[in-house]
Amino acid sequence: MEPEIPTTPVALEPAVVTVVSRKTPILLTLLTLGLGAAVAAGSQSGDTTFVLASRSDLVELPDITVPAEGTALVAVVVMGLLSALAWSDVMRRRRTSRMLPSVFAIIALVGFLSWAAAGGSLPVVGLLAGSLALAVPLVFGALGGVLGERAGVVNIAIDGQLLAGAFAAAVVGSVTGSAWAGVLGAMMAGTLVALVLGVLAITYFVDQVIVGVVLNVLIIGVTSFLFGQLLVPNTADLNTPPRFSQWDIPLLGDIPLLGPILFRQTPLVYVLYIAVALVTWALYRTRWGLRVRAVGEHPKAADTVGIDVLRTRYRTVLLAGAIAGMGGAFYTLVSVSQFNREMTGGAGYIALAAVIFGKWDPVRATLAALLFGFASNLQGVLSVIGSPVPSQFMLMLPYVVTVFAVAGLVGRSRAPAAVGLPYRKG
Repeated sequence: MEPEIPTTPVALEPAVVTVVSRKTPILLTLLTLGLGAAVAAGSQSGDTTFVLASRSDLVELPDITVPAEGTALVAVVVMGLLSALAWSDVMRRRRTSRMLPSVFAIIALVGFLSWAAAGGSLPVVGLLAGSLALAVPLVFGALGGVLGERAGVVNIAIDGQLLAGAFAAAVVGSVTGSAWAGVLGAMMAGTLVALVLGVLAITYFVDQVIVGVVLNVLIIGVTSFLFGQLLVPNTADLNTPPRFSQWDIPLLGDIPLLGPILFRQTPLVYVLYIAVALVTWALYRTRWGLRVRAVGEHPKAADTVGIDVLRTRYRTVLLAGAIAGMGGAFYTLVSVSQFNREMTGGAGYIALAAVIFGKWDPVRATLAALLFGFASNLQGVLSVIGSPVPSQFMLMLPYVVTVFAVAGLVGRSRAPAAVGLPYRKG
């Protein structure tokens, strides 16, 4: 007799395959080589002084002076070691620690600043405070982008909302003589642009990317026409809005280093703190936020449980437009006391990059926008102190940081599943 063959099924454990991206080590290596080449080609003698306090500080921190070239060389060596560590993780099919790129960025920044500001003083407080101020419209725009895309609508029109908000803030603020009225006008203008986006994208199912681009071009044309025909002949009446003054918060503003950066700002910055906190809380801790995320992930399932998908998308897009429009008010009520043609300079697209870099999370998008604001302010500060870095490179620095951040540092990220997809009920 033939032996019986056991028929008991053998449980096979599923194989786990870890997919490791090489983007991070490649980017770290390129940055290391770039800084090393810069240090080798442009040798800098002397020391660099990092000024950590301002004259009005209650407690002044001491300055830190380091040898410019020596610090840069040490930074290059450490960056090389961290890059090798990242490559080691790739070869072992292990994911690179999230701390490694952060530590790398800090070391690279210290090394670059030490080399670029050789023989001079770098005001750290002014650099960071100015970066925060420049990032204000980017953060407002990024918050609007996060809300819109969480609801399933691609908001390419952020730049148009910022520009419309800047125009409305200038006109309304000039007519009423109130900066806060200008902010309200900016929010209404951003909401109007968002309404057009919603009608075309949500109701009539037009491609959302095309609608956003067209709206940006349309707003540029309309505001430029009105600027030439309406504001230029009536500058005193329609284009001289009041500006927000700096508000120093007692006690908090006296904290060494952090106080002058965070709590000696204009009111719009404090509104920004509140907006980031409210959007984060509402998106993750409220029933409204749950519905918004459900509509952006699986609108059909949301409709099945009784959520009005179209109404939710409309309301969220309008709210996103109001927030982005508030960011536009920064240009004419804080930065410059009047409206000029195309004064946003494409900031809406950088805000959209911050949304992607921040993986559609309000806090992460805010941090990404702060990074881009820092890059923008850095080119101005280094130009003032006479850095040897070519001015052409400094002008393109914010956009280089944007490209590197989105292309190399995002890693694995997933947009809301239904973003960009029109929803047809039934």
